[in-house]
Amino acid sequence: MPQYWLMKSEPDEVSIDDALAAPGATVAWTGVRNYQARNFMRDGMKVGDGVLFYHSSCPEPGIAGIARVASGIKPDPTQFDPKSPYYDAASKKDNPRWLLVDVQAVRKTRLLALPDLRARPELADLVVLRKGNRLSITPVEPAHWRVIEKMLG
Repeated sequence: MPQYWLMKSEPDEVSIDDALAAPGATVAWTGVRNYQARNFMRDGMKVGDGVLFYHSSCPEPGIAGIARVASGIKPDPTQFDPKSPYYDAASKKDNPRWLLVDVQAVRKTRLLALPDLRARPELADLVVLRKGNRLSITPVEPAHWRVIEKMLG
């Protein structure tokens, strides 16, 4: 049974348009530097899981597309690149600290902004709407996924 996830990306790093334009509409989800988000990728994600592609840290944050998990986990190469903002000198190639999955964009959607999501009582406990939530990857309940799919049409 597939699971569902919300994955945040700053659109000036990787937007839904960038993902759709990438070869095979697939991008490596680099730069995750939170242990809980990494653990969601490592322990929970499976190829084929649904992804709400969420634009964050921008003028109008919200769900901008639908994607799917396209690979199993692998080491994030940015942790080993001293020129990368995601460089981690403590991470070792034989024991990498940070992981990634490939994400394949399925389609761009109209933007479902935070006020749109908050306006739906059935989404009240969606993790991204919880006060203080800053995780870049969060699980999405199947019931929430169905509501959001209906909202997107």
